[in-house]
Amino acid sequence: MKVQNRQSRILAEVRSREKATVEYLAELLGASRETIRRDLTDLERQGKISKFHGGAMLPRLFGEGALQQRMSENVDAKLRIAKTAAALFHAGETLLVDTGSTTQYFAEQMAQVQGVNIITNSTDVAAAISAGGQSGAYLLGGQFSADNRQTVGTMALEQINGFHAHHAVLTVGALGVDTGVADYNLEESQVAKTMIARAGSVTVLADHGKFGAMASFGVCSLDSINRLVCDTAPPADLAQALGVARVEVVIAGQGE
Repeated sequence: MKVQNRQSRILAEVRSREKATVEYLAELLGASRETIRRDLTDLERQGKISKFHGGAMLPRLFGEGALQQRMSENVDAKLRIAKTAAALFHAGETLLVDTGSTTQYFAEQMAQVQGVNIITNSTDVAAAISAGGQSGAYLLGGQFSADNRQTVGTMALEQINGFHAHHAVLTVGALGVDTGVADYNLEESQVAKTMIARAGSVTVLADHGKFGAMASFGVCSLDSINRLVCDTAPPADLAQALGVARVEVVIAGQGE
């Protein structure tokens, strides 16, 4: 198993279990304890985990707030979406990326892609890209929200309007036939709307739990999306609506 893939699996296990031992990880991944310890050292250096004697856990800051709860939900699905989505973007492109658990997984995969510029309101996304050392990370200013470790508000929106991007890559709260794309947070929905307006194309990352969900704050209609990357095929009614809206649907893992 490649180092990147093994470390992604380790990180997913720590996030879903909150802590994991070296012995457990070595057995799960078929690697030596020495290899796992080296991986944990690398991940701690990147700020993604905290080591303790015989294992690893989430960093103290990472374990606080609503974002951490979402990072521990549907981990396998979000990781598959992230890996598939990262392969869709290339050197020389500029991406506007919003805050969310799925976009965080996406950023960790994009950290291995060279020559991409990532503009984001998420401190975690910016940190992941910067740690990779392969691409540029630009963090938007504004009012800081500690729960989700993001910047929001008028200042963030004004700064987004100063950019032109090839793509906006967005996580969502809900995706439905009648409601389109929606979010649970007003300020996050405003950030997403502004990113859409400043991007040439829009890619939405959504696991199956978002299909048909209800969220209060609208982001955009289905025909504003160019591409949807998801872990399972949308239900029939949503699939039909996406087809009418000419949205390309990419199922994570297919064709690998």
